[in-house]
Formats: sequence, C-alpha cells, structure tokens
Amino acid sequence: MTDHIETDVVIIGAGPVGLFAVFELGLLDIKCHLIDILPKVGGQCAELYPEKPIYDIPGFPMVTGQGLVDNLLAQIEPFHPTFHLNEMVESLEAIGTPEAPLFRVKTSENDTTFVCKSVIIAAGGGSFQPKKPPIENIEAYEGTGVFYAVRKMEMFRNKKVLIVGGGDSALDWTVNLQPIAKRLTLLHRRDAFRAAPHTVEKMRSLVAAGDMDLHLGQVSSLVGDAPILKGAVIRKDDGSEFTVDCEVMLPFFGLTMKLGPIADWGLNLHENLIPVDTEKFETNVPGIFAIGDINTYPGKLKLILSGFHEGALAAQKVHRYVYPEKKLLFQYTTSSTSLQKKLGVAA
Repeated sequence: MTDHIETDVVIIGAGPVGLFAVFELGLLDIKCHLIDILPKVGGQCAELYPEKPIYDIPGFPMVTGQGLVDNLLAQIEPFHPTFHLNEMVESLEAIGTPEAPLFRVKTSENDTTFVCKSVIIAAGGGSFQPKKPPIENIEAYEGTGVFYAVRKMEMFRNKKVLIVGGGDSALDWTVNLQPIAKRLTLLHRRDAFRAAPHTVEKMRSLVAAGDMDLHLGQVSSLVGDAPILKGAVIRKDDGSEFTVDCEVMLPFFGLTMKLGPIADWGLNLHENLIPVDTEKFETNVPGIFAIGDINTYPGKLKLILSGFHEGALAAQKVHRYVYPEKKLLFQYTTSSTSLQKKLGVAA
C-alpha cells in the first residue's frame, strides 16, 4: 500500500541536528516529517554512544548522548513531529520551480511518497557502518562477545573487557568502563594515541596504578566456543604471540560513511559532502538544505552545536518558501507571547 503525505518540510535524519531543526521550524508554524534509516530517534548519539558524556553543549556541563536526545524530544514535543523510522529515502525529485520549490520524496521500505516545499538533509555523514578488524570468524562472536558500540554500560559490568583502538572512542570507553569491568585491557598497535591528551593521561594513570592493562600489538585471532568469547590472541611487532583473557572485545576502528541515494539527487558534492551557502545553508538546488556533518563550507566545524546554528538559519529561509506571502518578523522566545504559547509556557 502506498502512502501519500503532504507536509511543509521533510527532514532526512533524526539525529540531534535534525531534531533541533524541528524546534526552529515549529517556532515559525512550519510542519515537518522526519525520515531516518535507524530504528530509533537520535542518530549516532543514540546508536553509538548513548551513555557517553558530551561536554560542549551550551548550558549543559555534561550530558550523555541519550540524555541530549531525550531533552531535544521534550523540547519539540509541542510541535508534534511525525517520525518515519527504519526507512531510507530512495528518491528525491524536484517538481516545482526555483522560485516556488516543490519536491516529491519517496522511501524504499514502505513505499511512502511525501510532497513538500523544502527538504532539510541532516543525515550526518550518510548511513554509517563500523569498520571491522580483519579477524577470521569474527562474525560468529558479534552481538555476544564482540561489539562495535556501547549502547548500555551495564552489559559489561564485571566482565573481562578488551578494547582495541587508539582514538577518542577507544580511550573514552576505556576510562568510562574501567570502573565497572572485572578487568579491562586496552590494545593498540603502537604507544601513541590520537585521543584527547587529558584522556590519554588518565588512561596511563590507570595503567601505572595497576587498575588496567595496556598492550601493544594487534588481534590475530579469537579464542572461544562461538558465540561465547573466551580470549584474543595478540601478535606483537616482533612476531611473538600471547593470549588475553576476555569475555568482551570492543574494536573501535572508526566508521565507514556511505552517502547512498543522496549522491543521485542532483546536488553538488565535494568529497562526499554537500557544499552550502552559509547565509542560509541551502544547497545548489533551491529548497534543499543541508545541516550538520553532511555539509561543508570554509571554516566548518563538525560539532553538534554548529549544526544547531545551521538549522536555525535554514529555518528562516524555509519560511520564505512555505509562506511566500508572509513577512517574517524575528522574535525572541523570551519576549514573544505568541512563541511562548506555542511552547505551552505562556501565562
């Protein structure tokens, strides 16, 4: 059965930046639907690091990935957005004019067609897959002994944990899981790390105190009765091998981003990113905007707070397309009674 939905805006991506765009659009009486390939709202924050602390969100000395998502959902609740999860946009077709954009958006899973006046792409780097280490038969342990993300720390309480990697994710989870793991071991190819210096220093302090182990080398094979993991064989640079006892292995080798169908939408691309005009974060196609990690421009910072700023400016231009005859008067939420009523806080 084909669903036909008419709305003001379709947002592709339900991560933090896409969620905040709902808020900025809602303040301007603009309705939207969000589409995400993941089975839940929150993007990478919810999928990859729901319990990982984030320190650079204004107004929050610290908030977890899931905590940020929960707060954003509470913030946009007055605008009643509609989510379409586990769906991927298959095609995006411009059926209007540059002066009066109109788009037909189709998804692959449920054969849903949207007709809207603007599209906001907030899809991060596209769809993402973890990079897997080249270890024979690793698939047999995935989901039981091998995990590529930490979705719930309690899963690893009182476990022997082996973390593999030398970047921010590996070191962050090393210092966060060490207090609850039965024994934690960090493995990296060399004694140099790409993580934040203060995190590396904290890890080295834990090693010096004997609270965790650090080894140099690479995993050559896994030991166990699949799907039960019992250990990992480590090969050192000199060719010698030894075994680390572990019930859980967390390889953090980064993510492989794939644009997928976005590459076929007629947008200018630069190294798999979408160039935008920083006045309004519009792409080369009038009515299509790109915010968050998916876009590129001089001085771009891949931070959630930067994406929030981009969404706010994009909403201002979207208003011109949705309400071409209405003049937009900028108002502060602290002084506008009408805006406060929308948020349900007016006296």
